[in-house]
Amino acid sequence: MKGVILAGGLGTRMQPYTFFLPKPMLPLADKPLLEYIISWLKENGIEEIVICISYLGKTIEDYFKDGNSFGVKIEYARSDRPLGTSGQLKSAEKHLNDRFICVYGDSIYEFSLSNIIEEHIKKRAFITMTLMRYTTRLEYGFIDVNGDGRVKAWHEKPEYQGLINIGCYIMEPEIFNYIESNKAIGMDELFRSLLKEKSIYSYIIDKGFIDIGNKKTYKEAYRQYLARLGKI
Repeated sequence: MKGVILAGGLGTRMQPYTFFLPKPMLPLADKPLLEYIISWLKENGIEEIVICISYLGKTIEDYFKDGNSFGVKIEYARSDRPLGTSGQLKSAEKHLNDRFICVYGDSIYEFSLSNIIEEHIKKRAFITMTLMRYTTRLEYGFIDVNGDGRVKAWHEKPEYQGLINIGCYIMEPEIFNYIESNKAIGMDELFRSLLKEKSIYSYIIDKGFIDIGNKKTYKEAYRQYLARLGKI
């Protein structure tokens, strides 16, 4: 099975850090973020990897080259402009003719893939998306009112729980039949169009995911990985 890493986004939420470096190349302790993802895939038996690149993509190519130094084989799918997560994936089509794993290039994954792949095959899924339980507390109190404006209830900083998508998918190669070439489209839009037609299953994990979505979460992850590295 091959792995696909989507690493072609602009990283706008991380500017100005991403003016000169693509987001997947931002450092975490002594390595770029993307190197951790490649190592995780290798540890899970994925040794052939396609990296979808666009914005500042040559930085990624110059660092990883053909992957030989990292114990994997790397190919590159290039697009001349950012195409959203699904559009990026479409650029990798010529490199894939079998079931594959697709992950985002701006997150840290630390869980085992074997059970997810096993469940995907057992259920004959078209796509299996990995989810994680998430809890958040709102910063403000929510007020319920009725039709004439009378206050019915006050919920002070309520807490909500749910399942979030962490950007790790097992996919069948027929997925490319549903993505238009050179069209900017997000994975969410693609999935919504497929929900009634195709079997999309979930696999829920409890830990092993770190989001690098913005400057705050990046700094938290950086501190965590620097602590793991220990004294230099």
